[in-house]
Amino acid sequence: MAALRLEIFDTAPTADGGTQPLVEVSAVEEAKIASYEQGYSAGWEDASAAQQGDQSRIRADLARSLQSLSFTFQDARSHVLQAIRPLILEMTNRLLPEVARQSLGPTVLDALMPLAETLGDAPLTLVLNPAVRDRVEGLVAQATGLPMVIEEEPSLSEGQVYIRLGGSEQKVDLDRVTADITAAVRGFFNLSEKDAPHG
Repeated sequence: MAALRLEIFDTAPTADGGTQPLVEVSAVEEAKIASYEQGYSAGWEDASAAQQGDQSRIRADLARSLQSLSFTFQDARSHVLQAIRPLILEMTNRLLPEVARQSLGPTVLDALMPLAETLGDAPLTLVLNPAVRDRVEGLVAQATGLPMVIEEEPSLSEGQVYIRLGGSEQKVDLDRVTADITAAVRGFFNLSEKDAPHG
């Protein structure tokens, strides 16, 4: 059986009188390769653009989620601080002065000991409010054994004591410490109120 031969309709006459197809086979192959590469490039660009679009969308979603989470944290922090504020301020106003009053004697002793070690048997003078005399005098006399002179000064608050030993003088002022701590606590809550998100 003879091979099937198809007739070529697109032919051009050749110089020897024969016919030659108008489009050469190599040109057809080159066109196929070029169109494949063009399609491949277009597909690659589309995929890259889609991937970049997805990444941009994911970044935007993540940024929105983090911002929402940040506002949620700030709101929660603000609510917790506002809930504990009255308790902390009440503790500062009531307990802190009492703690300072109870710790006056030990604080005076802590301030006195380094001075007593360097000055030996020099006379010790404590200037204090008459209301705290018993607490401070008993503790200092028991701990140091130094000869002591107590000068009562009603103008001093119950949290203030002057310690004079030899030529040196040191002041214990727990009222000032208490006031500074109270101001710091109030300042913290005032600052937290200013930082709270509005809206």
